[in-house]
Formats: sequence, C-alpha cells, structure tokens
Amino acid sequence: MVKPAWQAEESVSVKYGSEQAQPEETEYFALLMEGKKVGYAIQNRAVAGNKVTTSVELKITLSRIGVSVSVQTKASTTETIDGKPLGFELEQALGMMVTKTTGTVDEQGKVKVKTGQQQEEFDWPSGAVMSEGMRLLLLKHGLTEGTTYTVKLFDPSMMQVVDVEVKVGLKQNVDLLGRVVALTEVQSNVSSAQIGALVSTEYYDDNLRLQKSITPVMGMTVEQVACTKEFALGENDVLEVVDKMFMASPEPLGDVGSVRSITYYLSPVTDEVDLKIPSNDNQKVQRLSDGTIILTVEPVAAPTGVRFPYKGNDPAALKALEPTRYVESDQQVIIDLARRAVGDTGDAAEAARRIEAFVADYVTDKSLSVGYASAAEVAVSRQGDCSEHAVLTAGLCRAVGIPAQVVTGVAYVPRWRTVQDGFGGHAWVQVYLGDKWAGLDAAFKSAGLGGYDAGHIALAVGNGNPEDFLNLVNTMGQFKIDKVTLNKR
Repeated sequence: MVKPAWQAEESVSVKYGSEQAQPEETEYFALLMEGKKVGYAIQNRAVAGNKVTTSVELKITLSRIGVSVSVQTKASTTETIDGKPLGFELEQALGMMVTKTTGTVDEQGKVKVKTGQQQEEFDWPSGAVMSEGMRLLLLKHGLTEGTTYTVKLFDPSMMQVVDVEVKVGLKQNVDLLGRVVALTEVQSNVSSAQIGALVSTEYYDDNLRLQKSITPVMGMTVEQVACTKEFALGENDVLEVVDKMFMASPEPLGDVGSVRSITYYLSPVTDEVDLKIPSNDNQKVQRLSDGTIILTVEPVAAPTGVRFPYKGNDPAALKALEPTRYVESDQQVIIDLARRAVGDTGDAAEAARRIEAFVADYVTDKSLSVGYASAAEVAVSRQGDCSEHAVLTAGLCRAVGIPAQVVTGVAYVPRWRTVQDGFGGHAWVQVYLGDKWAGLDAAFKSAGLGGYDAGHIALAVGNGNPEDFLNLVNTMGQFKIDKVTLNKR
C-alpha cells in the first residue's frame, strides 16, 4: 500500500542514535520553492568496514518564460568512521553533458582533483570536515538549547571551505507537509568570501535526523522536507522564476550605453542584511553609516597598443589565464575558435573586441533551456543564454593569452520578454588589458544592446564555475535600487 505523502519514509537502517547502526540508510526529501514542489533530494549513508560514504542527489525543474529547465547534481564524500576525509565525487548535469569531478585525499593531506581533462592539486584545508565529520560533530554537541559551535566544512561543489556557525534553538511543532511533529530548530550560518553569508534554518528529530530546512534564496523561500519516496520523486509543480531574477529600476534609464557613468543609490531590504558590493576598476563603492551604498559604475576604456599573450606578473591576471572546469581554454575546439575570432591582429583590445563580436554571432540558439554549460559544450552546441556567452568569451580570451574573468551581477534592460525597465541577473566578462580590467558582454552585443556599459553592477568575479553564481543568488532580493543618476559624456 502506498503511504500518504506526508508520512516520512522509513530508513533502511536504524537511527543515528543507535549503537548498532546498520551499513546503509536512505532518506527522501521534497524540494519546495515558494510553496511549490520543484524537485527532490535523496540522501544516502553507507558504511563498509572503516569507510563511510555519504551521497546527496538533487534534481530541480524550473520554468523560464515557459521553458522548462532541469538541473541535477549528485555529490558523494568518503571518510573514515571517525570523520577523516578520504575523497569525494561530484556529478553535475547542468548543460548538455554530465560533468564529473573526482578528488582523493592522501595520507600527506594532498588533494588531487580531476574534472574531465582538467587536473589540480592542493593541500587539504586544516581542520576541515566533510559530511560524516559534520554528522559526528552534531552527535557530539547534541540538541541542547543554547548550544553553539563552529565548523570548517569542505564543500566539493565549490571546491573550498565554508565556515558554518551552528546555534541550537527551541523544540517546537513543525509542519511536515501536513504532519505536525515536535522538532528542534538549528540555525546554520554559512559564510565564505565567495558566497557571502547564507542562513539556513533546520529542524531535527530526537535521533538527530534532518526533517526540514528553510533557506532564503533570491528573495524566495526554499524548503527541503522529509517525505516518502513516492512523493519526492513524483510530479512537480511549475514555478516561473524569471521575474525573481529581476529588480525594478526606479525610473526608465534609456540608452545607458551613451552615458559616461551611472551613480546608484542602493539600500538593503532589511536591517539584518549586510550588503557587500565589490569595488573594482569599473565600479567604486561608498558605504554610508546607515548601510546605504553609493555605487558609481564607469566603464574602463580599453587601451590600445597592448600586446598579447600576457607576459606580466599580476597574480589575478595570471590566474585568469588558466583553464578551469567550465572555461576549458586548453581544449582544441576552444583554441581553434579563438584563432578564428582573433584573426591577424596583435592588439589585445582589438582581439578582445573581435572575440566579443564572434561569440555574439556564434551562439545562434539563444535558448533558455540550458541549465549551465561549459565553454567547450557551447563551442559544440552553439546554444545558451548569458552565462554560456560569458564562459565561451572567457575561454576564447584565455586561449590566446588574454586574462579573462567571468563576472556575475545585474544589468539594466529597457525591455526583455515580459520585463520592462529592470535590472536582471546576468553574466559577462572582464579582460585584463595593460593594468586595468575592461568589460565585455557578448550576450548584450548579440541582443543589440551594444555590449558592456554603465548599466552593469558587478557582484562577484570568478572562473565561470556554477558555484561562482552563488553570490548572485544570495544577493538578489537582498537590496533595492532607490535612485539612479546618469552622468553624461
């Protein structure tokens, strides 16, 4: 007989608190956004000898202007039964292909990571734990109200450590899809330089099993709720998210490409928000005592006469020449396209402009159905939206020796689909020319919007990996634009 949707799936083993834990246990969760079921999570913990393997599989399906987009990830960690890290695997089905990353941790604490043809090696972060280590700390500290502790958690999807501050709260009645259960609230404050701060509220039963979590994302509420396998894997609702990726402009701005600079007055939506907007060569930040930010965006003019490939020693520029998981600038398909795009010019600024124009024309299918594709995938499919334009632009630039970073933020559009006079979540590129970073925007150029301009507000820069967009996701919905001043040329 099929159990009701609200009834939690029985684990295939005994509970965590038992001294006679069985080798394997699996739990199912429904994922909800704004109260609508959009996907599922499957968590599995398996013990074999001295090893514990913990896996989390996620699948989310959303709608973008009526176009269905699905993303699926599976992350697994392997540790000893006392929480020592041994390795991890990550599979991400975000684009047209499945990307797989594997990592091993040797006895000397060296981490060796491989993604496709890309390999890297680094030292295991001191004191960091993964899934089993985190579970053991939860068992150690328990659920006594007022308990607090901090954890350095290594996240394979981000390939870095995040700081987690844990605070145990009250036991209270919690709704689990219609079933009300007494659970203990635990607040986890996750922070890193890359994603900023993200607060998640979790609810555990007396056996320290997670039953529900609530996380704010882009001004929305994302919930994970324990349920039956049948309900978790069952039919999803349709949630349109494009409107969530836009914020209103206080007034129509017209042709922002014709202005010298724009000054924005930004304010956090609540007093609790610590709004962080970076300063760089193209934008300057002034923070006022009341939390308001005065941001002036003035695009750098690309200097002529700079040769490439880059021969300097700026650390950020050198980093921005390296191939990465999603900017595979060392793959032949990328190298060949870069040579086609650049042609016979030896000037770095002209080469960058040619690459921008090439990508704008080369991506012929401006599809919203791609979750997230790498530069090499886009080179083959010629399909995607702003993020695909950005990673391909960065890949071609790096392939010819022009340092390039992928920028995430918001950009002004006078009209896009159903949106008018709004700032939407966006991705573009900045390249290092001379001693300045100058912006490129192949997606805007393709749409007839000119390219990079003062209507772009950068929130973070990176290598085009999906996790780089966490800062954008975390910041969207956290601030509003109160006033805009256009400064003419």
